[in-house]
Amino acid sequence: MTLGNEIIEQNSMSKSTTRHKTVLLNESIENLKLRKGSIFFDGTLGGAGHSLKVCSDFGGTVRIIATDKDNLAIRNAKDKLSEFGCNADLILDDYRNIDKVLTNLSVEKVDGILLDLGLSSDQLDTSGRGFTFRNNEPLLMTFSENEQKVNAKVILNNWGEETIADILYGYSDERYSRRIAKAIVECRKVKPIKTTFDLVEIIKNSVPAGYRRGKTHFATKTFQALRIAVNDEITALKEGMNKGWGFLKNRGRMAIISFHSVEDREVKKYFKEKAKSGEGRLINKKPIIPTDEEINENPRARSAKLRVIEKI
Repeated sequence: MTLGNEIIEQNSMSKSTTRHKTVLLNESIENLKLRKGSIFFDGTLGGAGHSLKVCSDFGGTVRIIATDKDNLAIRNAKDKLSEFGCNADLILDDYRNIDKVLTNLSVEKVDGILLDLGLSSDQLDTSGRGFTFRNNEPLLMTFSENEQKVNAKVILNNWGEETIADILYGYSDERYSRRIAKAIVECRKVKPIKTTFDLVEIIKNSVPAGYRRGKTHFATKTFQALRIAVNDEITALKEGMNKGWGFLKNRGRMAIISFHSVEDREVKKYFKEKAKSGEGRLINKKPIIPTDEEINENPRARSAKLRVIEKI
């Protein structure tokens, strides 16, 4: 059987191409302690890296149940997983609905739950939905291909200045949130904000020159915050952890990979509460982070943190 990383490389050569490199791949799966006969819930299927790793390690002896809001991710993953004979149910849904997904499949309990909260490189680079400030795209930032009532363009052109500023600060710690929000409101009075480059130009003109020359791109935090708001990611995380815990077997484990402080604080808080109440045991008191080697190979991994808890 081929190792997980090699499977991903092979599939990058097939018709289901992917640029995505799965972060903390070995660390996350090893810490779930799956075994033959386990049921594994992959709540954020994405490029299918974690599910492929499970399939690689256990073949069809582990049942994989995976969700994703992006239909393209589901279609691509089906091709990959079927090619290697994986035992997988792929569901177009949000992991926050884990209770409905598992109930519909007549699954009462699972042995392992994994949530990789990072945005897939495929979505970032090629979705055309405005996740990246490097391409000029419509300002949607929706995970789903289906039309949503709330998208980034709606927020930027209709929501109040104070609300926008609160989003930027609360979801990304953007220090210039007030200045950027004010500029957004002023600019939309002249013409609607429609594309990613429209937004980048507004941000560029709102922040100090030193900030524009910083190590991190000056638009990073604004784009991150808007994406989180559009997709209601923090509420989804809270619901997913809480509902998932109820479907986790005793001695089962939940592993979550976060990529920014807002997410990590929620995961840390929830896991600590479960440990304090005697319901869970923290597997790692400090988060597991990528090695220097992984960061050199995949710079997007640099902010990743993995936390794992076991239900007792």
